[in-house]
Amino acid sequence: MLIQGYYPHVGGAERQLASLAPRLAALDLAVTVFTRRTGNLLPFEVIEGVPVHRLPIPGTRAGRSISYTAHALNHIRKLRPDVIHAHDLFSPSTTGLLARKLFNIPLVVKVVRGGHLGDLQWLGRRAFGRSRVNALCKNVDRFITISGEINDELASLGVEGERRAFIPNGVDSERFSPCRPEEKPGIREHLKLPNGPIVIYAGRLAEEKRVKDLVDIWPTVCEHYPDATLLIVGSGDQESALKANNTPHVMFTGPVADVAPYLKAADVFVLPSVAEGLSNALLEGMASGLPCIATDVGGAQELITSEESGLLIPPRAPDVLLEKILALLHDKPRQSSMGASARQFVAENFSLEYVAQSLHQVYHDVRHEHRS
Repeated sequence: MLIQGYYPHVGGAERQLASLAPRLAALDLAVTVFTRRTGNLLPFEVIEGVPVHRLPIPGTRAGRSISYTAHALNHIRKLRPDVIHAHDLFSPSTTGLLARKLFNIPLVVKVVRGGHLGDLQWLGRRAFGRSRVNALCKNVDRFITISGEINDELASLGVEGERRAFIPNGVDSERFSPCRPEEKPGIREHLKLPNGPIVIYAGRLAEEKRVKDLVDIWPTVCEHYPDATLLIVGSGDQESALKANNTPHVMFTGPVADVAPYLKAADVFVLPSVAEGLSNALLEGMASGLPCIATDVGGAQELITSEESGLLIPPRAPDVLLEKILALLHDKPRQSSMGASARQFVAENFSLEYVAQSLHQVYHDVRHEHRS
């Protein structure tokens, strides 16, 4: 597994792989993760039975990419895995392409985000990006697509259907589950959260997530619900700017090791992004039995049936976002029915076990094809 970050980083791609790796290992796959080393993290450790190598990334942005690729290739040369699985189209996929050419190892690539800010379009706008996209489309043995949007983008670039495997992200519906109403006050007390309605955003604090829209409308929400709290779980490059507003009744937790208790403590989940793949955070919110308001981008339409298991709204529409938050806070029975529908849908259709089994089959297939 080649990925930019891994546990204890808490982004969606990192959480997804950290949840899947032990399940793949349980299917008799020897999984090894190669990621970037940041901060004071150890260069090597075993996490839930999975060896994790954190590779040095000194210097400039270009230098970090070169260092990651060079160190990963050295490890791959020694390990000689049966399959390489790269998670995104950037350094991991570049490394995977080189390893495929140098060591004749089949390559699986997961495209983690679609749309105008997605992997394919963003890479295509960079220096030599078009040639990199062409090289990937020509040489990758199997693309993992997690949304119809990403699948269509690859098809438009000439990637044949047999080289596109639709395998959505999965969610641990036992870990992410609703609490009983009588348990919620105790969970809030333990997390030092206030009483009153809590609307939660969980994820990276990045420009494309549009958390600023939430913060900007929150004073108006509080005019209608003075005891309402906006709970923002996560970190990112927008964190300082968002905190600088000192908006009343907005709480920032920073990065947390386990977001599940915060979801149990909340009443409504909101995701106002302008670009997504198939949001892990949205899956977790739905599995936790929360009514979810999400922008109609990426795979959100494949998760939410609007007005039944959640609400879909247009991106960059803070007025609509405000209207829908107020409407849900006003209607407790609607919160309950939407949350129950959301929980049932993801528990039945997005299990991690299904994803692990599907990936296991892909690995078997590409290995067989490569040998033929």
